[in-house]
Amino acid sequence: MAYKVFLKKNEEKRILSGHSWVYANEVAKIEGKDKNGSLAEVYSLDGRFIGKGYINHASKILIRIFIHGSETDDEQLYLDRIKHADDYRIKLGYNNCYRMVFAEADNLPALIIDKYGEVLVIQCLSLGIDLHKEMICNCLIKLFNPKGIYERSDVAVRKKEGLAEIKQVLYGEVPDFCEIEENGIKMLVDVKNGQKTGYFLDQKENRLAARKYCTGEVLDCFCNSGGFSLNASLNAKSVTACDISQLALKNVEENAKLNGIRNITALCGDVFEILRNFKKDKRLFDTVILDPPAFCKTADEIKDAYRGYKDINLNAMKIVRSGGFLITCSCSHYMSSILFEKMLIECAKESGRTVRFAEVKGQAPDHPALLCAEETQYLKFYVIHVI
Repeated sequence: MAYKVFLKKNEEKRILSGHSWVYANEVAKIEGKDKNGSLAEVYSLDGRFIGKGYINHASKILIRIFIHGSETDDEQLYLDRIKHADDYRIKLGYNNCYRMVFAEADNLPALIIDKYGEVLVIQCLSLGIDLHKEMICNCLIKLFNPKGIYERSDVAVRKKEGLAEIKQVLYGEVPDFCEIEENGIKMLVDVKNGQKTGYFLDQKENRLAARKYCTGEVLDCFCNSGGFSLNASLNAKSVTACDISQLALKNVEENAKLNGIRNITALCGDVFEILRNFKKDKRLFDTVILDPPAFCKTADEIKDAYRGYKDINLNAMKIVRSGGFLITCSCSHYMSSILFEKMLIECAKESGRTVRFAEVKGQAPDHPALLCAEETQYLKFYVIHVI
């Protein structure tokens, strides 16, 4: 008998507005018995049907609802959902590299699928999705006939689901590097060992937008594989690409060589220290780019994260030439736009610089955000004119 989960009084309101997560502490009672990771039915306390989703007793997120009618989680449902998600991206003009499925935003909670040329990379972030991995791969083969499918489920959040981190080839052949084209630039993406699923696809449009602000000498901090650096190099006199990872900087150099770009210099080190040393040495740049990893992944880390963001942004403002630009980002949804702007205002005041916003953007459209789920709207991209 399938699980029947009854919510506490009024707990269904958030879910009926479109949010998919049911937390364990929102549940009044559970009836029935089935395997962990199976499809469970969710009801309000008075017995109204809310929806169905995979249950995991090991997780604080007990159920992630993705079915609201009589459908079941068969292959046809996955085929339809994945195709619908991909059709949306194709309609927007994506073709070579993009996020094909963005979990809750595409009504497939805990499932990420990224396209890098003829290779697909998936992440399975919940027990229920992990148990349906083979079916999902079969759907991808039927729909797209990729050369290979690679799993990058090497993320810490899986531990909360009782799952081990894993990387593996699921189908076909997957090279160490996949060549893609972004904004007219060729990139070699390290799908097996690069950040996330190999590359930060959510910044694609922002990297293109950054080009016009990148004249003269540019400093790209936390450059990773060089997305911002390469885009900046097409308009700048010179670009200094900084990262603590020597592997990432090697990727930058390879990507620059692939495009015949010769005005990028790699600098390996702790970006916090690099910025402090540039300030100490009174070294100035026309544009500084800050695209750090998430400094906070839980609400408890926000105070430390705030200090980290302030540290790099304050020092960056001090080394931008008058009339230049600071391009600064945050990919943590806990660092809200309000908090991020508050931090930037403090930096401007303490640096003694007069600044103004030139452009504010979010994540790329292939990473759509649900209005009912604020955690899906996570990326902040600010261009600040330092007068």
